[in-house]
Amino acid sequence: MPGKKAPGDKGKGGGKGAGRLNGHHQENGMENIMLFEVVKLGKSAMQSVVDDWIESYKHDRDIALLDLINFFIQCSGCKGVVSSEMFRHMQNSEIIRKMTEEFDEDSGDYPLTMAGPQWKKFKTSFCEFITVLVRQCQYSIIYDEYMMDTVISLLTGLSDSQVRAFRHTSTLAAMKLMTALVNVALNLSINMDNTQRQYEAERNKMIGKRANDRLELLLQKRKELQENQDEIENMMNAIFKGVFVHRYRDAIAEIRAICIEEIGVWMKMYSDAFLNDSYLKYVGWTMHDKQGEVRLKCLTALQGLYYNRELNAKLELFTSRFKDRIVSMTLDKEYDVAVQAIKLLTLVLHSSEEVLTAEDCESVYHLVYSAHRPVAVAAGEFLFKKLFSHRDMEDDSMPKRRGRQSLNANLIKTTVFFFLESELHEHAAYLVDSMWDCAADLLKDWECMISLLLDEPLPGEEALTDRQETALIEIMLCTVRQAAECHPPVGRGTGKRVLTAKEKKTQLDDRTRMTELFVVGLPLLLDNRRCHASFFYIYIYFILFHLESLLRQIKEIVEKHTDTDVLEACSKTCHALCNEEFTIFNRVDIARSQLLDELVDKFNRLLEDFLQEGEEPDEDDAYQVLSTLKRITAFHNAHDLSKWDLFTSNYKLLNTGIENGDMPEQIVIHALQCTHYVILWHLAKVSEGSSKKEDMVTLRKQMRAFCLMCQRYLASVNTAVKEQAFTILCDLLLIFSHQIISGGREVLEPLVYMPEASLQSELLSFILDHVFIDQDEDNSSTGLDDEAGKIEALHKRRNLLAAYCKLIIFNVVEMKTGADIFKQYMRYYNDYGDIIKETMSKTRQIDKIQCAKTLILSLQQLFNEMLSELGPGFDRSSSAFCGIKELARRFSLTFGLDQLKTREAIAMLHKDGIEFAFKEPNPQGEGHPPVNLAFLDILSEFSSKLMRQDKRTVHMYLERFMTFQMALQREDCWLPLISYRNSLQAGGDDDTMSVVSGISSRGSTVRSKKAKPVAGKRKLSEEESSGGSEVWLNREQALQTPVMMPSPHLTSTVMREPKRLRPDDNYMGVYSMTPEQQQQPPLPQQQPSGLNTVSTFFPPSNYFFSRRGSGLMEDDEEPIVEDVMMSSEGRIEDLNEGMDFDTMDIDLPASKNRRERSELKPDFFDPASIMDESVRTTHFLGYDAFQR
Repeated sequence: MPGKKAPGDKGKGGGKGAGRLNGHHQENGMENIMLFEVVKLGKSAMQSVVDDWIESYKHDRDIALLDLINFFIQCSGCKGVVSSEMFRHMQNSEIIRKMTEEFDEDSGDYPLTMAGPQWKKFKTSFCEFITVLVRQCQYSIIYDEYMMDTVISLLTGLSDSQVRAFRHTSTLAAMKLMTALVNVALNLSINMDNTQRQYEAERNKMIGKRANDRLELLLQKRKELQENQDEIENMMNAIFKGVFVHRYRDAIAEIRAICIEEIGVWMKMYSDAFLNDSYLKYVGWTMHDKQGEVRLKCLTALQGLYYNRELNAKLELFTSRFKDRIVSMTLDKEYDVAVQAIKLLTLVLHSSEEVLTAEDCESVYHLVYSAHRPVAVAAGEFLFKKLFSHRDMEDDSMPKRRGRQSLNANLIKTTVFFFLESELHEHAAYLVDSMWDCAADLLKDWECMISLLLDEPLPGEEALTDRQETALIEIMLCTVRQAAECHPPVGRGTGKRVLTAKEKKTQLDDRTRMTELFVVGLPLLLDNRRCHASFFYIYIYFILFHLESLLRQIKEIVEKHTDTDVLEACSKTCHALCNEEFTIFNRVDIARSQLLDELVDKFNRLLEDFLQEGEEPDEDDAYQVLSTLKRITAFHNAHDLSKWDLFTSNYKLLNTGIENGDMPEQIVIHALQCTHYVILWHLAKVSEGSSKKEDMVTLRKQMRAFCLMCQRYLASVNTAVKEQAFTILCDLLLIFSHQIISGGREVLEPLVYMPEASLQSELLSFILDHVFIDQDEDNSSTGLDDEAGKIEALHKRRNLLAAYCKLIIFNVVEMKTGADIFKQYMRYYNDYGDIIKETMSKTRQIDKIQCAKTLILSLQQLFNEMLSELGPGFDRSSSAFCGIKELARRFSLTFGLDQLKTREAIAMLHKDGIEFAFKEPNPQGEGHPPVNLAFLDILSEFSSKLMRQDKRTVHMYLERFMTFQMALQREDCWLPLISYRNSLQAGGDDDTMSVVSGISSRGSTVRSKKAKPVAGKRKLSEEESSGGSEVWLNREQALQTPVMMPSPHLTSTVMREPKRLRPDDNYMGVYSMTPEQQQQPPLPQQQPSGLNTVSTFFPPSNYFFSRRGSGLMEDDEEPIVEDVMMSSEGRIEDLNEGMDFDTMDIDLPASKNRRERSELKPDFFDPASIMDESVRTTHFLGYDAFQR
C-alpha cells in the first residue's frame, strides 16, 4: 500500500542510493511501489527483490530497515506507516501502540485471511521472502548486530499484540525466520566440521610439509564460524523464548498450528540440536489441543520424524510417554486427525513392533469397518503391515506355486480368521475395501480361494470349518464385486467416480480373469458344497457360457431351499439376466415364467386345502404353504407378478388369520410382505401413466383394505406379527401421503390416504409399548441373553422408531404426537438420542412454532406424570423434578445461538408454559400457589433464549396472571415464580454476543473502536422491533386477562395407562441424575481475554472425549470458551516424569572434534524488554517449573 514518508526523512548514505528505496525510484517523497506491493503482486523473482533490498541496506540501512518494518506492518493489514521520526525516537511498544490506533476498523480481514486471487498466493510469497532474505544475508548482514536485532524485536513485540492480525502475521514471520536461521546454523555446523577436518589433516602432516599459514587461516576461519554460530544461537533463543513459548498456546488455532508446524521442521532439519525431549514436549502437549487443525499439525510433524529410522532412538522416551495419546487420537472426532494418527502408528509399527501392545493394535483393527473411507483405508494398511508383513518371499528360481500351495493361502486364511474374530460378519465388503489399496494382489487371488474351497487339505494341514468356508465365500464375493464395479461399498462414497484410463484397463483385465476362473469353478462349487447365496451374485459380474446349466441350477435350488438369503439371491440373479438389452432375455424370461407359474399354482392349490372349513390343518400343510409363500415373496421383491393376482389369495389368508386367530406366525408375516409388494408393483404401474382408470380405483380399494388389515394385526398377540404390520403401515402411509402428488403427479391425488385419529393413536401406542422399554424387560420377553441378540433387538427397535418419526417429519401424523417421543430424549439417549434429536431438528425446520409447542407439551406431560406419582407437595430437589429441568435445558440448547430465527417459537413456548403454570388453581384457596406453579422453574431454562425486548413482553404477560398478593409472597412454595420473574428481569444484555479476539479460531478481532457503531445498530433494531414484540401474543387468538378457573387435567395425546415400573423403580428413576451430575460445580466464569497468552487447550487427562464417547449429549452443548490450561505443577511434573528438561536455551551440538566452548553471549533480545508488565507475569508454567 503506498504511503507518505515523514518530512525531512533522509537517508544516511548519498549518491547512488539516495533516490532509491528497495531498488525502486522515488519522486517527490512518494514511493512508486513499496516492498509490500512487490511481494503481494508476486510477479518479480523473490531473489531479485531481496537483492534490491540488500543493495538499499548497504547504502542506507535506516531507510532500508524502515521499509522492512513497514512491510511487516502492511502485511498485517494496517494502513498506518512508520515514519523515520517514529523509527528514530520511539520504542517498539510505542510504535506498535501507534499502529494499533491507526488499524483499519472496517473489517476484521487481513492479507493472511483475505479471499480472492490476488491474496491466494500471498502467504507463500510472504514466507518465501523471509526465507530468501535470511539466505542472502547469511554471510554478513545478519551478523551486523543491527538488522536482525531490529527485526526480531519488532516481530516479538507484534506477536504479543492483542490485535489478531498483528499477532498472526508476526508469528508466521518469526517462525519462518527461525526456520531460516536453523538452516543457517546447520550450514555453519557442516562448515565447522569440514574446517576442523582440514585443520586436523594439515596439523598431522610432517613438520616439513606442514603449511603454518594455512593452519592459521583454518584456525581463524573456525573462530569466525564459532562466533557466527554463537550469534545464530542468540537469535534463535530470542525468537524461541520471545515468540514460540507464548504463541504455541495462543488463543487462535491458526497461530498455534504455525508454531507446531515449524518446530516439526526444526527437529527434522537439524535433529542433532532440536530432536530432544525439551522440544518434543511441546508437540506432545499440543496433541491435546481442542482444535483439530492443531492436532493435525502435531501428527504430521511427528510423521516426518518417525519416517526416518535413524531418529528412532531419540524418540523412545517421547513414544513411551505419549503413545497412549496417539492411540486415542485414532478415534478423534475430526476424521483427518484420525487418519493421520493411524498413519503415524503405522510408522511407529514399521520402526519397532515391540512398542505397540496387542490392545493398542486392536484399537486400530476395528477401524477397518469405519464408514469413513480414509480412516478405514489407513486402518487397513496398518492391519496389513501388522499381520502380513512377515510373509515369506517366493524364490524366483523355484517354479511358482499356485492354488492351495501358494504363499497367499495362509494369508487368505489369516484374513478369514480376522474377519471371524471381529464378529462383524455382515461387513466383509468394508474389510475388503479397507485393504484393497494395499493388498489388492492378495484379495484378487481367486484361484487360491477356489482351491481352498474345493481341494482336499494338504498332509498336516487343518481343513476349514463350515463357518470359515462361509466367511471365505463372503470375502470372495466382495472381492469380485470390488474388482468388477471399482467403487467402494454403500456408505463409503458419495457416488460412482469417473475411472481413469489405467483403472479401466485394470478393471477389464480383472473381469476377464475372473470370468475364466469362475466359469469353471462355480458349477463345481454349487455341486460340491452346500448352497450359498453369494455364489449367485458372482454370476452377475462376468459373461456366462453355460446359461442353460445356470437356469437349471437356479430352478433346482429354488425348489429345494427355503432360506431367505438364497431365494433372494436367485431372484436377483434372474433379475440381472432379464435385461431386454441382452440377447439371452427371451430364454431367461421363459424359464422365469415357467418357474413362477408352477409356484403360484402350487400355492393356490395348497391354500385352498389349507383354508377348508371344518378341517384342522396339520403341520405339514402349514410348512408347504409357508415354503411356497416364501419363494413367491422372494421373487416378488424383484419381479412384477401382477398378472398372477396374488392380492386376492393373500388377503383371504390374512382375513382368515384374523377371524380364527390361529394362523402360524411366519405365514402371516410373509403374507403381509407379499401383499405389500403387490401394492407397490401396482402403484409403479399406475405411476407410469399407461394404466386405465379402473386400475387406479382397484389400487385405491386394495391399498385401503390392506391398511385396515394391518391395523387389525396391530392388536395381535404375536410381537413379530405386530412389528411387521407396523413397519408396512408406516411405509404405506408415507408412500400414499400428500407427497405422492409432488413432482407433477397430480393424477395420483385419489390415492392420497391420511390416517384417522384412531390409527394414529394405535401407532403411537405401539411405539410407546414396544420401543421405549428397558433392556432387561425386552430380554425377558424375547429370551435373549447373548450380546449379539441384544444388539439385534436394539437395531430392530431403532428401525421401528425411525419409521414412526418419518411420519412426524412428513406431516403424516400430527406433530403434537411427537411430544410422547421427545420426552424420552434423556432417558433413552444412548439408544435413540440421535433419532429423536434429528426428528426435533426436522420438525423445527417445518414449523418452528409448532415444534416449540410440542417441546413444551412434552415437558408438561412429564410434569403431570410426576404430580401423579409424587403428589402436589413434591420436593423440587427430587431427582424426578431435576430430571425434567435438565431435559428442559437440553431442549433449550437445541435452539442454537441465533435468537432472531427462533424468536417467535421461544416466545410461544413461554406463553404456553405460563398458561399451564396458572391454569389449575390450588384447591386450598387463592392464598396458596397454583398446582402447576413449579413448572415456571422448568420454564426458566428457556429464558436465556429470549431477546431483551421479548423478556419485557413475556414479563408483562406473566403479570396478567399474577395477583397483587402473589407479587408480595416470599415463601419457598413461591420460589419458582420469583426465580422465573428474575430470569425475565435480569440479564438485559444476555442476548448481546460479545466476540472477543481469540474465542473463535476464525472470528474477527473485536476492537474498542468498533463497539460504538455496533451498539448503535443494536439500539436501532430494538426500537424498530419494539412495536412488534407483542405480535406473538396475538398469533392464535386475542388474549384477555385470564381468570384462574378449574381446567381439565392435561393428559398425553394417547389415552393409556401409566407404565408399570419394577418394584424397585419409581418415577424418580426415570429421569434421575447421577450424584456427580447433581453436585457438579458451576462452570468457571469466562476470563476477560485482554491477554492473549492465556492457555486454552491443555486440559486435565479426563477432559477430552472421543467422538465415540459415552458422554451424555456432548454435541448439544453450546460452545464454551474455557481456560483449561494445566493449572498445577503436579500435572506438569506427571507429564514430564522421566524426561530431561534441564534448560530451555537452544544449544547447538558441538562439532566432532570441537573443544569446550565458551559461554553463550548475553541474550540481546530478552522478551521482557519489549513486553508489557501484565504480559511479563504470564511465563509458561512448565518452563518456570523446570527452571526451579
